[in-house]
Amino acid sequence: MNSVFICLLCGLSCGVFGKSKELKGKYSVPILDVKTRELVLDTNQTLLLNCRGRWEVKWLLPAGLASDQESARVEQSRCGRTAQQYCSRLTVRRALVNHTGMFRCRYRRRTRRQTSVYVYVTDSRRPFVELRGNSPDVLFMKEKQPLVIPCRVTHPNVTATLVKFHDHKLPPDHRNIIWNSRQGFIIRSPNYFYVGLFFCQATVNGTTHSSHIYFVHRPVSNIMKVYLNSSDPVQALKGERMALNCTATGELNTRVNITWDYPGKKNNTGSVTKRILNNKTHLLFYSILTIPRLQRTDRGLYTCSVTSGGKLKQEKVTVSVYDRPFIRLKPRHGAVLKAQAGQKSYRISPKLKAFPTPEVIWLKDGKVAAEQCSRYHMDDNSLVIRDVAEEDAGTYTVLVRIQEHRLFQNLTLKLDVNVSPQIGEKAVSLQDPGSVPQGSRQALHCTSRGFPPPNIHWLWHPCPTKGLSAAPRA
Repeated sequence: MNSVFICLLCGLSCGVFGKSKELKGKYSVPILDVKTRELVLDTNQTLLLNCRGRWEVKWLLPAGLASDQESARVEQSRCGRTAQQYCSRLTVRRALVNHTGMFRCRYRRRTRRQTSVYVYVTDSRRPFVELRGNSPDVLFMKEKQPLVIPCRVTHPNVTATLVKFHDHKLPPDHRNIIWNSRQGFIIRSPNYFYVGLFFCQATVNGTTHSSHIYFVHRPVSNIMKVYLNSSDPVQALKGERMALNCTATGELNTRVNITWDYPGKKNNTGSVTKRILNNKTHLLFYSILTIPRLQRTDRGLYTCSVTSGGKLKQEKVTVSVYDRPFIRLKPRHGAVLKAQAGQKSYRISPKLKAFPTPEVIWLKDGKVAAEQCSRYHMDDNSLVIRDVAEEDAGTYTVLVRIQEHRLFQNLTLKLDVNVSPQIGEKAVSLQDPGSVPQGSRQALHCTSRGFPPPNIHWLWHPCPTKGLSAAPRA
């Protein structure tokens, strides 16, 4: 049994090592019959390439040449001494300028194993591979990636100059602007300067030629800010018109998509208007959702979603729809309130809910509170008393009215101000009564004030005898 296991293990390991050796041996990648990495042909010459490999091979051709064209022919065969190898012959008759590019031979099933040669098909009257068209091609500038202006040339010795409209020439500097005859111009660290129209120029035999024109666009997806025209919950009456404005701020060249989600979206109760405003430093995108006649079914959550690229930002607001205007007013902590004299501030705040927004006036003892004392001021619908004093006690009335709908309501509250008890005699200097005759009648006075009225208690401290102390007795 052990011997069988050893044999199986040996066979498995031999198979693995054999396969590894097979992949690393001769023809681990296909082999071309050319020894150089690039070829230069004249127009109308014939290109002949042979490729040999251990497995089936196929050709990858430049964009300007397809294997099913009449000018390109592929012949497959088995080759080698024992016909164990695979050969493929590519024939391109009457080579043209647009056939310039990389010719690759690779294994069909092992696609990473390949070999290649770059072929220039030269023409002194046409140094650039791509013909100049009527409209520019769009190139997208990507963040933190090089930008390639693909003005390839038909001969490796041709050197071009990059030109930005109008006549702003940018020769290669071998640092940021790199010239490559197979690719064109490579901008290592592109910025906003490289946004716009570009083309290449090359001079051959004293004649200046221009390449195809390219428009470089820098797509941006930076949404700086999104906000609604109302950050607080929206309240409206049934039948009224409502407009919500969603504004998105983005960098220049940003393109955003603004969509709305709201209760009436399925029924198309609202209409959307969009605008774009161009600023010197940014773009403003407006989307205005309008509902001409609000119904109770329109109440709920309204969401503005702004997307750009893979980024998303949202703003939400709740909309309430009322059948009619109303005022609801009642005490928050009962009809009688209590404050303490010396308190830094005291707020009288009833429970108030009304629509539309009402006018609120506070009275103290029948007169406008704010006109009586500078320490009284309104904060929203509340009355705030600063540095509470004894004279702040009294009757306070809040008047609430919605004049346009002839709605009025008021509420009266009583405020008591507690005052800490004080003894009047402590504020004046009293003379020591001294000794009095035993059995005589004496009158002692204690005057106190405060709110609520204080209770007075007398304590008697008998004189202690020498060396002893006596406790006070009531």
